[in-house]
Amino acid sequence: MSERKKALTVRPAAYAVGYGKPPAHSRFTPGRSGNPKGRPKGARNRPAAPGHQENRLQSIILDEAYRGVPVNDGKRQVTIPMAQAVVRSLAVNAAKGSQRAQRLFTTLITSTERERRKARECELEGAITYKVAWERELERRRRLGIIAEDPLPHPDDIVIDVGDGTVVIKGPATKEEKVLWEIWTEQQTTFENDLRELESYLEDPDGTEREEALKDVAKLTECLKIVRLALNGSRPVLRFLQSVSESIANENN
Repeated sequence: MSERKKALTVRPAAYAVGYGKPPAHSRFTPGRSGNPKGRPKGARNRPAAPGHQENRLQSIILDEAYRGVPVNDGKRQVTIPMAQAVVRSLAVNAAKGSQRAQRLFTTLITSTERERRKARECELEGAITYKVAWERELERRRRLGIIAEDPLPHPDDIVIDVGDGTVVIKGPATKEEKVLWEIWTEQQTTFENDLRELESYLEDPDGTEREEALKDVAKLTECLKIVRLALNGSRPVLRFLQSVSESIANENN
């Protein structure tokens, strides 16, 4: 055996076990593969599972569809989603007289309106079914003297306009919204009481105090406007008030 081979095969007795130095029983044996079965034939070029590949492709398509692109809007440049830019280009070509663009744009409008109408009809049907079913159930509870928690949303809070085909929820729709609703209903009463006091106070003072009171009245009036919007069923305003509540809670903690 050559000196080189002896150096490779003979290990010192005081071999330290640690990083990069595994115990003797778990070391790879020379000449033996660590993966006896080996990689399946063609595994390197095998495509991803159909479901995974489809989801990945959908993500790519949606990312591109809503990626912002700069376009000219009159004398200024604005950034809009790619999908909007494509539709705008199609509409412009249709307006310029391209028959192919006109056919495509007309088909696009027709199919979009049809899908929106179908969605509204489904929403309207679901709201009517929900409202009628819960009104009957609440009447049954009242008649039998059954005490139970009211549903969310409450059927009285669901306003249906059959003529317009619209459905609006004028109250809390979830437990989280109900908690928020109760907090801001109480806050609304506080704001209203404070506003009445300030308005009565304005009858007497003048000068600097009157100016400060007028500023407070303006602030309270604006706050009441926001709270009333939320309590009248405005979801965006309600989410805004939720963020306000959370920030106040964080400050108090």
